[in-house]
Amino acid sequence: MEFSSKLLEKAVNEMAQLPGIGKRTALRLVLHLLKQPEEQTQYLAQALTTMREEIKFCKSCHNISDVALCEICSNPLRNNKVICVVEDIRDVMAIENTGQFKGIYHVLGGKISPVDGIGPSQLHIASLVEKVKAGGIEELIFALSSTMEGDTTNFYIFRQIKDCEVKTSAIARGIAVGDELEYADEVTLGRSILNRIPFEHSMKNL
Repeated sequence: MEFSSKLLEKAVNEMAQLPGIGKRTALRLVLHLLKQPEEQTQYLAQALTTMREEIKFCKSCHNISDVALCEICSNPLRNNKVICVVEDIRDVMAIENTGQFKGIYHVLGGKISPVDGIGPSQLHIASLVEKVKAGGIEELIFALSSTMEGDTTNFYIFRQIKDCEVKTSAIARGIAVGDELEYADEVTLGRSILNRIPFEHSMKNL
């Protein structure tokens, strides 16, 4: 792709690094920004810069937050004795959109995947295990994607807390095997949360 401007080329190359954005789409986006009033582009740039500099991660659940303790963890109306274990922030958003879950979350930041070099130490598993062993948690809901990596991660955590007095459950397999949680429709995901099953039962299909 030939560019008449090095500045345009640099902007397109940077935009093309975003997931799902190819060079042609990046060019279309950059040209769109050029057609907008200059202050509109400045607002976008400032919003991205401010987000990158000031964004925080909840000290309790590792969810993205504006403050030290996220709105979900600090909400007195939430049941802090029930923890839903998810892979990342997109899964929190997906489950929250169902309006069916009133507990709190624990964001692992990924799944165990030896092929990709991701082990338990690269994830927020230790803090979850510590939270359970400290007592006060009545139920742990495994809500990772129904993939081999997701099941492996669920099982690893289950082994770490199996001696604790805590109920473990997994979302019902209304989510098709191999599907990513964030792409499930809200009705299916909501029913999966409500119809969760004991985790030991879910392992029988592994």
